[in-house]
Amino acid sequence: MSRFRTWGLILLIGLFAVSVADARVLRVEIDRRIEVLGGKSFGPHGAYELIEGRIYFAFDPSNPANDRIADLELAPRDSAGQVRAWANFTVLQPVDPEKRRGLGLVEVSNRGGKFTLPYFNYATAALDPSTPDAFGDGLLMEKGMTVIWVGWQWDVPRNEGNLRLRVPTARHEDGSPIFGRVRSDWVPDDSTDVLPLGHRNHYTYRAVDWDHPAHTLTVRPDRGGERRVIPRDQWSFARRDSAGTLVPDSTHIHLEGGFQPGKIYECVYRSKNPRVVGLGLAAIRDVISYAKYDPDAVFPLEEGLAVGVSQTGRFLRHFLYQGFNTDAQGRQAYDGVLAITAGAGRGSFNHRFAQPSRDAHRFSAFEYPTDIFPFTGRVQFDSLQWRSDGLLARQRPAHRPKTMYVNTGYEYWGRAASLLHTTPDGTEDVAPLDNERIYHIASAQHFPWRFPPPEENQLTENPDLYRGNPMDHSVVYRALLVRLAEWVDDGTVPPPSRYPRREDGTLVSIDGFDFPDLPTVQTPEVIHEAYRTDYGARFRTDGVVTRQPPRLGPTYPSLVSQVDSLGNEQAGLQTLETRVPLATYMPWNLRIGAARNADELTNFFGSVVPLPATLAEKRETGDPRPAATTLYADREAYMAQARDAADTMIEEGILLPADRDRVLQRAGAIWDWVVEE
Repeated sequence: MSRFRTWGLILLIGLFAVSVADARVLRVEIDRRIEVLGGKSFGPHGAYELIEGRIYFAFDPSNPANDRIADLELAPRDSAGQVRAWANFTVLQPVDPEKRRGLGLVEVSNRGGKFTLPYFNYATAALDPSTPDAFGDGLLMEKGMTVIWVGWQWDVPRNEGNLRLRVPTARHEDGSPIFGRVRSDWVPDDSTDVLPLGHRNHYTYRAVDWDHPAHTLTVRPDRGGERRVIPRDQWSFARRDSAGTLVPDSTHIHLEGGFQPGKIYECVYRSKNPRVVGLGLAAIRDVISYAKYDPDAVFPLEEGLAVGVSQTGRFLRHFLYQGFNTDAQGRQAYDGVLAITAGAGRGSFNHRFAQPSRDAHRFSAFEYPTDIFPFTGRVQFDSLQWRSDGLLARQRPAHRPKTMYVNTGYEYWGRAASLLHTTPDGTEDVAPLDNERIYHIASAQHFPWRFPPPEENQLTENPDLYRGNPMDHSVVYRALLVRLAEWVDDGTVPPPSRYPRREDGTLVSIDGFDFPDLPTVQTPEVIHEAYRTDYGARFRTDGVVTRQPPRLGPTYPSLVSQVDSLGNEQAGLQTLETRVPLATYMPWNLRIGAARNADELTNFFGSVVPLPATLAEKRETGDPRPAATTLYADREAYMAQARDAADTMIEEGILLPADRDRVLQRAGAIWDWVVEE
């Protein structure tokens, strides 16, 4: 070989090595690329195309940007010393590059699904967003946004079309497996003798060494009750097959005599081969960096928004807390973040044997690392832990994205949301940072729901109480997304933060909660609380949980929004339903009808109690609230107030003009439901 060819080969190898070392997205493979809806044009942005395929990542364990990824140094590496992972992805973008806005929305998928189009386009939920129903009214397309979905979660159910990140298994340096303890818990609502170890049908860590003494199963009567150990000879790792025969199984447990509804069961079991779960955080970081900074990107962008709902709203708070908005080359990843219904939580997104699906509610999924200090963007001092920290303390100030935290009333009752804007002792308000907005949607439940509530959800009569709060707060989500895009795009300042506060008396403890005395409504006597929780000495430093279940310390106070004389929340963003009310909309609901613990909170759901239609009905039921026909002379008088309320919402920036007719149609339907039926 000539000297020239030798040096050329060395140079080529060197360039390849540099390329691999610098790359975070190694390549993108396209499986499908089609023009959607027959080339329908969305205003100035023209037709859209759908792209589906796989995206391949490489992560350098020696790069400081990856230091926070638990067990990354113990993952297998390729010849370049990189750790590999890959995910499936879907993109919608304008076909014509000249018509693209340059602003992209990355959905952090909730448990493998796609929520963006239902939440912001009034579309039908679909894993394949290529049909007309999947586009709804096309708001995001009319705004010219590129929409990106990419897998980040390793353990989602293996359903076709789910978004998933394939991550490696961590092992000791000598190649031997890593063992550890994993925890699962349940509150069964029905009688059964078999329960899955995984959460919500997710893939889970398998139990190993079935006779090992680390395996324990406990039961307790309620949240504060003492755990009672169930003797080992009374339960086993097993499931029932299609014929109902009990067969050994490492992903289920069987209890002789069955599990009792309404009690809390908890299994701590021995497993091995933890996945490098924290790569999900890096994948969400690197997909936007690829789009913004790679000149050959398949879906190029200038600016990016990250959006998460519930589980993935908490994911984005975790993402910010661990400094992932700075990429591996020291550049800013996202320009804007919209975290919806996350409460004050984070989650199991980056530790050994993490289960990202696990959440935290008042009466399910207990004591996972969800509601843990710190909670506010500002650095605060927790005197009981003798520790200072802030959600953005690890994020470069220049890389802090414009962020909106949007919560409903449910998150104050069921997700400790008040900690977003109070001191750790709950006595004082804490203002958000300049790059932050905090919005509370008054009286809404965790997610938008159907109207009217189905008859089978009626719990009591006279006055009628329904499980399920039908407030249409999706219109607020749409408006706030547009406001965030404007804030990022051209610096247009969004509406000021709106949330209950200590200083004006709208943020109170449940002891000070002044709900009207409705004859058929039992008000909550409990609220979800965040604990000072000890997961072992290595949890905060290495992401290794060594204490299962964790040791609980003192709680942080959880506070709620005070209500008006009808029982609707006073503070926050008011929808049309509470501006011109015909019902009491409650963000909470009790486990009425449950076998045990019926006074505990129901996950996610709120309640609604229509006003008495007439004065005669009010007197008959003993309802202290005014009758609808004493508040409004007739339907037209009500609709006139509704029109004024809708116009005010538009002026405040929390309703799009295009949604005015929608909320007015809903207002008319509510009148008909409450008064005319």
